[in-house]
Amino acid sequence: MSCVNLHYDVPGDDFTRAGEASGKVKNTLKELGFHADVVRNVAIAMYEGEINMVIHAGGGEADVVIDPQHVEVTLTDHGPGIPDVSLAMKEGYSTAPDNVRNLGFGAGMGLPNMKKYADEMQIETQVDVGTTIRLGFDVPAAQ
Repeated sequence: MSCVNLHYDVPGDDFTRAGEASGKVKNTLKELGFHADVVRNVAIAMYEGEINMVIHAGGGEADVVIDPQHVEVTLTDHGPGIPDVSLAMKEGYSTAPDNVRNLGFGAGMGLPNMKKYADEMQIETQVDVGTTIRLGFDVPAAQ
């Protein structure tokens, strides 16, 4: 298998479309024969990132690079940025507005779940500029 590059626009403020990109990546990984654990981990972490972009940043972009040994997901937005990354990484901490919480989102598990399911996580953020999150997933040699 050669390297596969995928790009998705994540629409803002549309919860009905949140998760489309992670769903497509999940299907692609399945079609390529990746182990179920890798497929699940990528799909969960990427979905959490998509939801965060919809809730907090008015959307963004997702870029995915798939190769036989590694999957990398880069989520980029031009939202308000994250003022305190350490605080945002605490389970249960959320800045989601009440209307979002009433829809069942904004429980403060997005970033912690992304870290839990990825093998690598890197956050670059600047207030009033935006956030880029890179997630890396190792693929076991014996698939």
